[in-house]
Amino acid sequence: MICAAILAGGIGSRLKQGIPKQFVNINNKPILVHSVEKFLNVKDFDKIIVSSPKECIDKTKKLMEEYFNQNDKIIVIEGGLTRNGTILNSIRYMKNQNCENDSILVTHDASRIFVSEKLISDSIKYAKEVGAASAVIPAIDVIFESREEGKLTSIPLRKYLYHAQTPQSFNIDKFLEVYEDLSKEEIAKLDEAMIIFHLRNLEVKLFPGDPTNFKITRPFDITLAEAIFKD
Repeated sequence: MICAAILAGGIGSRLKQGIPKQFVNINNKPILVHSVEKFLNVKDFDKIIVSSPKECIDKTKKLMEEYFNQNDKIIVIEGGLTRNGTILNSIRYMKNQNCENDSILVTHDASRIFVSEKLISDSIKYAKEVGAASAVIPAIDVIFESREEGKLTSIPLRKYLYHAQTPQSFNIDKFLEVYEDLSKEEIAKLDEAMIIFHLRNLEVKLFPGDPTNFKITRPFDITLAEAIFKD
């Protein structure tokens, strides 16, 4: 079984729209709809799992019905309090569907609406081969580390640094095996799936992402996205 988990967040305060980011329109269509469309174009998926904050479940379901005419590939579930909590809910859904061993979950930020079919397919391929995979792009700026406010404490070598993107994909049984082995202290520090594999020295395949696969986070990103659609 191969499923996609489209991760939708809560109120996007930095967009200054006053509504959850996934419902903001770009090119006359909600952000969430753009991302779901991209994944429906890839034929590998058995299900597209759209995770939603509890308070947005009804609106998300109505949006999926409006744009996708009750497509039986799309399922809306409640997200967790954290990113990994949301991922665990998606895995539980797959397990409740009696998915086979070594099933693959492809996770994606709904706000990366320009993800390509190639990135999605590459993510699936490498997760099958290695167990976990993430799209990345090389850092082009020097990165300053500051462990004391306003003070430079370290400058990591740029040639070793990458910006993580989604999709990120993994074998759900390997994910659960590692997750169940973590301490409460380790779990409290988690903010994304690939760290789980890294904590137990399991290989994570980093494959080339795409600069156009940017995350819509700030008002300027909406302006840029609109310009791309008009180009």
